[in-house]
Amino acid sequence: MSTAINIDLATDIRSNLTMILEENQKLANQIDFGQIADMVPFIQNAERIFIVGAGRTGLTLKAAAMRLMHLGFTVFVVGETTTPAIRKNDLLIAGSGSGTTSSIVKAAEKAVSAHAKVITISTTLDSQLANLSSHVAILPAAQKQDHGGSISKQYAGSLFEQSVLLLTDAVIQTLWKLDGTAAEELWKRHANLE
Repeated sequence: MSTAINIDLATDIRSNLTMILEENQKLANQIDFGQIADMVPFIQNAERIFIVGAGRTGLTLKAAAMRLMHLGFTVFVVGETTTPAIRKNDLLIAGSGSGTTSSIVKAAEKAVSAHAKVITISTTLDSQLANLSSHVAILPAAQKQDHGGSISKQYAGSLFEQSVLLLTDAVIQTLWKLDGTAAEELWKRHANLE
């Protein structure tokens, strides 16, 4: 591969990263942070927290599960072999851009029938999942099948998935500030079988 092609590739990658960061900043400027802050008491008051999401959203929520565990919360990822039954006083945190992913809707239905609370991170209030939720945090990102590019130039919901990661990290930073535990103490909970 010639140097000229490498320079063009490098320029394109840099341009794409700039576009992704700009889209995330634009989205952040549109978020109702009061709505996001309303998630905090649900998290603080839960006996146990269950996390559910599909695909890349599920992967970003697994990152949030890890950080919640570091803060001392009892956290489970739905679908893992060691995840117990959800029950009253537990919280299910669901992530779905469309709010229609069947496995996530079914998990929310089961949580509600067990008298657990459900909070959802989504792009819409108009969905089955939103209707099952005690609270919905809206991220004004494109859904996976929004191919028009008016909200995002990225493919298949990437902006939503990125914003879920960034938003949950911001919520966790706030929870950490409220908790006040030193980073050295949190580190003792970090995985040591890596």
